Amino acid sequence: MITMENIVRDGHPALRTVAEEVQLPASEEEIKQLSEMIEFVKNSQDPEIAKKYNLRPGVGLAAPQININKRMIAVHVESEDGTLYSYALFNPKIVSHSVQTCYLTSGEGCLSVDEPIPGYVPRYERVRVKGTTLEGENIDIRLKGYPAIVFQHEIDHLNGIMFYDHIDKENPLKQPENATPVGG
Repeated sequence: MITMENIVRDGHPALRTVAEEVQLPASEEEIKQLSEMIEFVKNSQDPEIAKKYNLRPGVGLAAPQININKRMIAVHVESEDGTLYSYALFNPKIVSHSVQTCYLTSGEGCLSVDEPIPGYVPRYERVRVKGTTLEGENIDIRLKGYPAIVFQHEIDHLNGIMFYDHIDKENPLKQPENATPVGG
């Protein structure tokens, strides 16, 4: 079981390394790791389990955050209309995105970053993501708004990019131009 102790913190070299593709079909060990990642994200959102194991609530987790240099992400998030996006993916890729951008009005946070970092993070409003599920099925999903932001955040981790890299250094709370605000 993954706990907060397994999560590497800002400054750890794993967070700045580009993760390697998972050779498919995934090994039993990789399937177990990714299964534990999605279980962690779901558990972190359950108030009783989170309290029992001292978990910080999260909506996503990328393998580099637990010091595994592989292209694996787990996301468990609801959209504004209540649709649940729960995915554990090998080799997720953004294959297309909108010109329009958006940003979380509350700013973004990260399980690997202990202190809040104020600032708006511009993201694509809509993305299309391809990846392979735990069962080995190739999927193609279209996301918009909050789920799109979460997927971009996690896929950034696979490329050694942290959310605060996108924040305007001169004026962190300057609203990104022509971007749609999204409540998180």
